[in-house]
Amino acid sequence: MLKPLGDSAILIQLGDAIDPILNQRVHALDALLQTIPAVVETVPAYCTVLVHYDPLETTYNQIKNLIEEKISHLDESTHRPSRRLEIPVLYGNASGLDFDLVATTLALSPSELIRLHSEREYTVYMMGFTPGFPYMGILDERLTLPRLSTPRTRVPAGSVAIAGSQIGIYPVDSPGGWHIIGHTPLKLFDPQSETPFLFAPSDTVKFIPAQSPSPIGRGARGEGK
Repeated sequence: MLKPLGDSAILIQLGDAIDPILNQRVHALDALLQTIPAVVETVPAYCTVLVHYDPLETTYNQIKNLIEEKISHLDESTHRPSRRLEIPVLYGNASGLDFDLVATTLALSPSELIRLHSEREYTVYMMGFTPGFPYMGILDERLTLPRLSTPRTRVPAGSVAIAGSQIGIYPVDSPGGWHIIGHTPLKLFDPQSETPFLFAPSDTVKFIPAQSPSPIGRGARGEGK
């Protein structure tokens, strides 16, 4: 489904769920859209792509026809190259401001909470909110919680947090309304780097419980996939 947003943007909706196959289609389409000259910027999300275009170069109907052509050539097998990243996490205590409350609310022991969060691998579906913030999923249903009723005005950079069926890591100090269960010493956003974001859509992420801060600095342990 395509619909206009203002006089210089169009929203493409390929579905309405958090699904890895659907998200692969989103990013495959996003790559195809980069070849349209009038496109200024694209914003891929879970199941949508927002396309900003130059209204001085094209009309809505023209850009709509070009987008529909790209969709018709979308190859189901085409997907963004991914990596597998291992992310060290210090759970609980001062590193996880909401860890004890989350465990109590979900009727889990601390070890069960850590196990359920760290035993599976997650997909990075999209980036947003702040530079380098990865939206990941999908959580074990036993860990699902709504967002905080009152967001914090400041969440420390590196905070590992959950909300709904999603996992995120705050790359910079910022407001936030997710439940903080741990902290990673890794640097997620480095504006001076040629690759400023640690994560990218389609990456696979495995959280590794850590007993002490990791000495590996910005880089996560990763491998191509």
